Amino acid sequence: MAKATNLVFIMSDEHNKRVLGCAGHPMIKTPNLDALAARGTRFTSAYTNCPICVPARASFATGQYVHKIRYWDNAIAYDGKIPTWGHRLMEQGHHVTSIGKLHYLDSDAKRNGFDEEILPLHIVNGVGDLLGLIREELPRRAGSLKLGPEAGRGESEYTKYDRDIAEETVKWLKQKATAIKDKPWALYVGFVSPHFPLIAPDKFYDLYPEDGVPWPNMYEKDERPQHPFIDALRKCQCFDEGFFDAAMVRRAITAYFGLTSFMDDNVGKILRTLEETGLMNDTRVIYSTDHGDNLGTRGLWGKSTMYEESAGIPMIMAGPEIPAGKVCDTPVTLADGFPTFIDALGAKPHADDAKLPGTSLIGIANGNAPRRTVLSEYHAAGAMCGAFMIRVGKWKYIHYATTPPMLFDLENDPEERRDLGRNAEFQAVVKECEAQLRSVVNPEAADKQAKSDQKAMIEKNGGEDAILKRGTFRYSPPPGTKASYY
Repeated sequence: MAKATNLVFIMSDEHNKRVLGCAGHPMIKTPNLDALAARGTRFTSAYTNCPICVPARASFATGQYVHKIRYWDNAIAYDGKIPTWGHRLMEQGHHVTSIGKLHYLDSDAKRNGFDEEILPLHIVNGVGDLLGLIREELPRRAGSLKLGPEAGRGESEYTKYDRDIAEETVKWLKQKATAIKDKPWALYVGFVSPHFPLIAPDKFYDLYPEDGVPWPNMYEKDERPQHPFIDALRKCQCFDEGFFDAAMVRRAITAYFGLTSFMDDNVGKILRTLEETGLMNDTRVIYSTDHGDNLGTRGLWGKSTMYEESAGIPMIMAGPEIPAGKVCDTPVTLADGFPTFIDALGAKPHADDAKLPGTSLIGIANGNAPRRTVLSEYHAAGAMCGAFMIRVGKWKYIHYATTPPMLFDLENDPEERRDLGRNAEFQAVVKECEAQLRSVVNPEAADKQAKSDQKAMIEKNGGEDAILKRGTFRYSPPPGTKASYY
């Protein structure tokens, strides 16, 4: 059993795993996350359990895969019905605090698995993104067209919100954490950067010359891969259609880089406070994100795909008993957060959690990794059918419920330029990977269940016509602000 310590889990929103200094990015400035990795372990094969906010966070909270808990999309959110790591810790007398974005149904701290929720962000009006429920005939999300034109320097509701989150976290560590003496505590901090709108404060935007940022891979139209699922997603989430010229693309990437450095700066404020208060020696720190961002690669922006830019996530852990300067390539996911919280705080595992798919990151960092198949799945906005991704050694297999599969050799093709899924030479590998997937989930059954639950939610909210007439919002607003519908 690991030494019992406090645990701070910092989760950003939509951080592309490649846009990180310690991951080898040639330009990005993330000194605080790089320093965290230098004194800890960086997991190079980390994945979200779903590349969109609400279900990813529900998996993280419950330690279960999306098809098990049935929080499918951004309108069917965590509602307290399934125990979280927070509930398990609270039952054993540990103090559990949340600061910032959670994206659950609504704010009810004890129900959600916290002693307190500070500045929580949840789904809009307890309803969320109803438009994402419509999947038989995918609607065009016209709000996506604003991503490029608005990109640039400045402030947004989100940058103000993140500053407030950092300030409240520093205050909590100084005033509350230092007073908790009986048992280790758990703190979850949820930032929204670098999630769009791609508007970065001047100080951080100016770190990157617009004409010097890297051009997205496979961005030219004749380079973009064609696949029924991806083609349908592009038409629905029409982000790239709003980009008028190369300068706009470069402004968007510059702003994203600026937001990433802005987020890193806020992480630094937390890490410095842990040092200044003397808490660092008795606290493990984990940094990750809910999912990535395609960032123009293949002409895609936002999340919602199983490519590494979207389904892959950064994951760093440091603190007592965590190897320093280590790079671990064992596949891990956000669902590993549940057993990690229990392990880190020295809590007793609950009997009902024995079959959870996750493994403590503490053990994995120390080389105690079981042979495992990790799963990411997607049943939300822009998905014509369910998408399921697993890793089998160097192979990354993506299964679609109604369209052809994809297969990538990440060892020899880390940028996923060559889809081998329909290549006759690799059908034995496809068959083996599909068998591994089916040992974890029945994709057809999960796809059917998701669509059934979504249809019921559509009817509950007046039917498709009412939802289409109502419109939707581009992103969930911070506390105290209103969503802008289109």
